[in-house]
Amino acid sequence: MPGPNRRAMGAQKPKNLKGTMFRLIGYLKPYRGRMAAVIICIAVQALTNIGATALLEPLLTGLATTDTSTRLTGLPFLDNLAYNPDTKLTFLFVMVGLIAVVYLTTLAVNYILNRILIGISTSTMKKLRNDLFDHMQKLPVKVFDTNTHGDLMSRYTNDIDMMNEFIARCIPQFISSTFTIIGVFTMMFIIDWALTLVMIGMLALMFVIVKVLGGRSKKNFVAQQQAVGKLNGYIEEMTEGQKVVKAFNHEDAAIAEFGKINSHLQEVSTRANSYANVMGPIMNNLSHFFYVGIAMVGAIIAINAPGVESIKYVGIVTVFLLYIRNITNPIMQIAQQVNLLFMAVAGGERVFALMDTPVEVDDGYVTLVYANVDEDGNITESETRTGRWAWKHPHHDGTVTYVELKGDVVFEDVTFGYEENKTVLHDVSLYARPGQKIAFVGSTGAGKTTITNLINRFYDVPDGKIRYDGININKIKKADLRRSLAMVLQDTHLFTGTVMDNIRYGRLDATDEECIAAAKSANAHQFIMHLPEGYDTLLTRDGENLSQGQRQLLAIARAAVADPPVLILDEATSSIDTRTEWLIEKGMDALMEGRTTFVIAHRLSTVRNSDAIMVLENGVIIERGNHDDLIKQKGKYYQLYTGMFELS
Repeated sequence: MPGPNRRAMGAQKPKNLKGTMFRLIGYLKPYRGRMAAVIICIAVQALTNIGATALLEPLLTGLATTDTSTRLTGLPFLDNLAYNPDTKLTFLFVMVGLIAVVYLTTLAVNYILNRILIGISTSTMKKLRNDLFDHMQKLPVKVFDTNTHGDLMSRYTNDIDMMNEFIARCIPQFISSTFTIIGVFTMMFIIDWALTLVMIGMLALMFVIVKVLGGRSKKNFVAQQQAVGKLNGYIEEMTEGQKVVKAFNHEDAAIAEFGKINSHLQEVSTRANSYANVMGPIMNNLSHFFYVGIAMVGAIIAINAPGVESIKYVGIVTVFLLYIRNITNPIMQIAQQVNLLFMAVAGGERVFALMDTPVEVDDGYVTLVYANVDEDGNITESETRTGRWAWKHPHHDGTVTYVELKGDVVFEDVTFGYEENKTVLHDVSLYARPGQKIAFVGSTGAGKTTITNLINRFYDVPDGKIRYDGININKIKKADLRRSLAMVLQDTHLFTGTVMDNIRYGRLDATDEECIAAAKSANAHQFIMHLPEGYDTLLTRDGENLSQGQRQLLAIARAAVADPPVLILDEATSSIDTRTEWLIEKGMDALMEGRTTFVIAHRLSTVRNSDAIMVLENGVIIERGNHDDLIKQKGKYYQLYTGMFELS
């Protein structure tokens, strides 16, 4: 349809890392209690790991000495076992048992931690997807006209998956690493402050590298998420249009274009992951240098220490070397989480950008109600379906008036464009009296579909007015306005479900009998009864097991069951063979009786019996009248009908 050029929302660059991160963390507020349990579990896990390593120093020293002046564990029972050569084996078993208990505690806490985290992350992602989908249903049609479906879908998949990784891995890993680093440094200072100062000097270099590489990773991961969205959008379009691609031998061009998009994704992914992947090896090699450095310093101190102090220092150096592993791993993990954080923020900003897109504005206050109309024309509101409707119009003075819904539609000097400085309709004025059939004829892009979009308020009119039964449609609530209309589009969309479900989509409270009656009026009943399960036949993938004509018949039946006063048929028979078109027209004649109908058609044979035919060109009505009048005028319609000129 005419409209603004499509562009991916993913082209918008994230600018608010901190704001997006805190907004995502805000989704964890309902789970404050469980998050507190997570923090406690992480703290216990870190402390037990640190404690298990700390127990190695008295174990090694106790096995190597019998000097009773040496303080080992601070527990006289264990120290006495270590001093006595005959009980050293007992001391070994007791200490190993204590270490085993500590590690088993870590294992149990880790299991509890993961169970809690899985519950939090899945619940949070459920809430995110619900919020995103709920908001998407309230967005104006313009959003879906200006963004590829694949890019929108990537918000639910790639981007939310990245946000899930942030909650399930990044946050707990960051907390765990922080506890571990603080705990290890504390134990290091307690054991030997001099070696700790040497270690701090070495770690400063690691933090500088993390900062430099992390900063360069950020912009590249943002670009990667945008490229993934663009790739998904292209794949979705090509998948839906495969028949067109093959029909026009467009495979090579499609492959070439995909190659360009995929190459761009490869390029930005390579840059992003290069910085991310190089960080690990750099940190790992630095940790080896730190390991050797601490071992050398510790060995020099141990060699120069007197007597038993030399033996004890061997245990201290051993524990320090283990702590180097304990502290460099968390730092490396934090560096990795920085990359994950940037990916999550890039995805989060794309998700929140869609969530922050302004919803469809509806300032209408006139509603549609069931009505009873007596012989004098007096209207009263009814709570049950009566087959007649009225507009309920409240006024500023508190009074309420009712206007019967008849389907009287009037355009008054309507000018409209999808984009600024690009007008589609120019001062269009027309009317459709109740029960009239109004047809629009014109080339593609002339503005035919735009008129029907404006009647539905998919877009609002900036200049001019559209009146519905004498009421400005801007005053009518959009949901009520659309309840009074039914559309049959050229591109039929069927949903996963039975044939009956798809017909009932037109009116969810319709009975099976009403759905069958609607199918009969659309001449769809016969082919439905020949389906394997009749009305219970399951349709999937947009009704791929039906022909295009059968799908169109179901769409017409769906409109028929809604029983609306106004019908809009946008190229409803353009994809149907002549036989099926005859079946549809036969059913549509009865369906259109007494209803205002707007018809857009390329086949002029389908509009011959219209009450009025509007010929549009470049957004202007250049001719109007019934078929006979327009033939007599021998203008554009005459040229089209006689074949002197063809629609494009």
